[in-house]
Amino acid sequence: MADQDSRRPAQPDNANARDGEEELGEVTVAVRPLGPRLDRFVVWFAVAIALLHIYMNALGTPIVQGGEWLLGTLGLSLPFLEPVGYLLRQLATPPPLVMNSLHFAGFAVLAAIFYPMIPRPAYAKSRAGLALDLAIGVVGALSGLYLIASEQAIYDRGVHLVLSEWIAGGLLIICGLELVRRTTGWIVPVLVVLALSYATWLGPMIDGVFKFSGLSYETVLFRSVFGDDGIFGNIAGISASIVIMFIIFGAFLIQSGAGQAIVDLSRVVAGRLVGGPGLVAVVSSALTGTISGSAIANTAQTGSITIPLMKRSGYPARFSAGVEAAASTGGQLMPPIMGAGAFIMANYTRIPYTTIIAVAALPAILYFLSVAFYVRIEARRVGLKPDRNHGLDAKEVFTRAVVKLLAPIGVLMACLLYGFTPTYSAGIAIVAVIAGSWLTSQPMRFGEIKDALATGVRNVTMTAVLLVVIGLFVNIIPTTGVANIVSLMITEWAGNSLIIAFVLIAVASLILGMGLPVTAAYVVLAVLSAPALRDLIVHGQLVDMMVAGTLPQSAAASFMLVDPEAMAKLAEPMSAAAAEAMLAAAGPEILGILREQALSAEMLTLALLSAHMTIFWLSQDSNVTPPVCLTSFTAAAIAKTPPMATGFESWKIAKGLYFVPLLFCYTAFLGGPTLEVLEIFFFAAVGLYAIAAGFQGHLENRLNLVERAVAILAGALLFWPQVWWTHGAGLALFVALFLWNWRMGREPLGSPSSEGEAGGAPDPTQTKEG
Repeated sequence: MADQDSRRPAQPDNANARDGEEELGEVTVAVRPLGPRLDRFVVWFAVAIALLHIYMNALGTPIVQGGEWLLGTLGLSLPFLEPVGYLLRQLATPPPLVMNSLHFAGFAVLAAIFYPMIPRPAYAKSRAGLALDLAIGVVGALSGLYLIASEQAIYDRGVHLVLSEWIAGGLLIICGLELVRRTTGWIVPVLVVLALSYATWLGPMIDGVFKFSGLSYETVLFRSVFGDDGIFGNIAGISASIVIMFIIFGAFLIQSGAGQAIVDLSRVVAGRLVGGPGLVAVVSSALTGTISGSAIANTAQTGSITIPLMKRSGYPARFSAGVEAAASTGGQLMPPIMGAGAFIMANYTRIPYTTIIAVAALPAILYFLSVAFYVRIEARRVGLKPDRNHGLDAKEVFTRAVVKLLAPIGVLMACLLYGFTPTYSAGIAIVAVIAGSWLTSQPMRFGEIKDALATGVRNVTMTAVLLVVIGLFVNIIPTTGVANIVSLMITEWAGNSLIIAFVLIAVASLILGMGLPVTAAYVVLAVLSAPALRDLIVHGQLVDMMVAGTLPQSAAASFMLVDPEAMAKLAEPMSAAAAEAMLAAAGPEILGILREQALSAEMLTLALLSAHMTIFWLSQDSNVTPPVCLTSFTAAAIAKTPPMATGFESWKIAKGLYFVPLLFCYTAFLGGPTLEVLEIFFFAAVGLYAIAAGFQGHLENRLNLVERAVAILAGALLFWPQVWWTHGAGLALFVALFLWNWRMGREPLGSPSSEGEAGGAPDPTQTKEG
């Protein structure tokens, strides 16, 4: 979930371009080394933050109600406890601004300690450097708390700020931008400064469509702090509630031993298949993704086991790292705990999170299948055999997996389905992890609980600061109307072509992802481009209805305002070009009426969800796409392979990130009838297998250039949306190619001349890289 890796419990995580810089030692450090005393302070401070968030989000109300019932039952009245009781009642259900400001205050202090202002050992290890950094964090924290405490006084003055509030606001923004600069680099601070400048003095200076009359500095500062989309607004609220609760839940699962149980379960389930060690990496990364949602953390946790396992079994080292990076990237796509962007998506679209994770399950499985296909094909290419000697007791492994992983996640899902809020469900699931551990031989005691709380807070530090501060940018977008302008520009550039818009957004996502964590990239793209993508998806639905002659008469009547003969034309099927011409002739107002009359609320909701899910998937590509692909670099460090070459390998294997979102745009994969969804899933899965074979040049045996082209053609036909005969032709073509390759291959598996084989054993040269 968090956009950072989970390396050592004693230090915070980092998912920016400086990830791993602490290894450079004399040159630079990314994370401040903590001495024993400072580490103890950080641990207990993090525990306090975790407990505060659990109290505010889940357990506060039951604790207050239970305490009041107990005192009433005992007939006790303790006046000296009344102030404490008042505080506990207020924190049990705090106002959003109070909760979000407390959230930022705690993490501002932690981020200032973890990430030095100057990433040099001489500064990071000095007391003066620590004192200065801590002062910046404390000043930012107190500034935010002071402004929230002054809210009522500001309203009483007619929304006018006094000097102390101006100073506090300025310090809050400066400190927030500085902390984000340390954790994620310069891009977010630059975007925020440009946005604030545009809303005040820069907008009036610009000519053309982007000209904006400008707002007063006081208005911008007030909206930046107290607005629904401001620094303590909706996105900060998601961070302070759902994100931190689910990350703490994931930390408890890892601390309880669920991570090792996942890997062991994967070895038992997949180890006996062809390419078993590689499939272990895929399955374990998928399962780890259900409790982590962080691609880099997933790679670090599972890759340390699966990459050496794959290398020992005969997979090339670079391929092993690429598989782990690609599979771990899918962790943020895997329900029930997806990336933080999924919670933001629920907030933007107003679609329940349970609905989102329900429709996201099959696409996520499809993505992991696409990675597994590469694993199997590579295993056949280098002549690997099933590994039946995993040395594990299957019954014991399944028991541990059920107790440590499946039971807590089952509790979480049951709470969600019952109707509890995600935060309350996560709180109950945390309790279930602790309780479940006492059913095993390794119960979680005070020390493990403390470590899990501290680790969860450390893992979310960078994400928490980022999601709070990025509200400054998001707040300006609706305030100035930039989102509408960009949406119209995308539509104009794309020329009503959904595929061109898809490519434009994919390129923008990749560029943003080079300097932003995936959650930030999703937020920026969703705010700017989701409306345009949604409109183009709706446009395609209208064209399909007009071509099929199924447009409702009430909707067809709307065209009478621009074409008196429209009803006659629409009474029967027409060509796509004619439909496009009629829609182009209609103005925006008529199109708005047409959408409401022609499309049901469910179809419009599906279009909105498809647009956001497409952007969410595309925002993951920076994890595995050079030149900046932190997940691939993490895997390369474990496999000891060249980072950039590993990035290209993982980029090739993770092609599902680009193919599956096409289904969101052109089909009802996210919300159609069950049989239609399963049909899309089946043909897409076979298509991904065909495309993987074409890219790898191998099926059961080696493919020549013509056969590779046939495989890719078959994959394209299988992916062609909503045309049954292309699916049938693609399936027949691929089955014929598979049978031909299996029976008539020029180099059957096991022959001395097979590529990558020598007497049935892998070629040693195949297992080394660089």
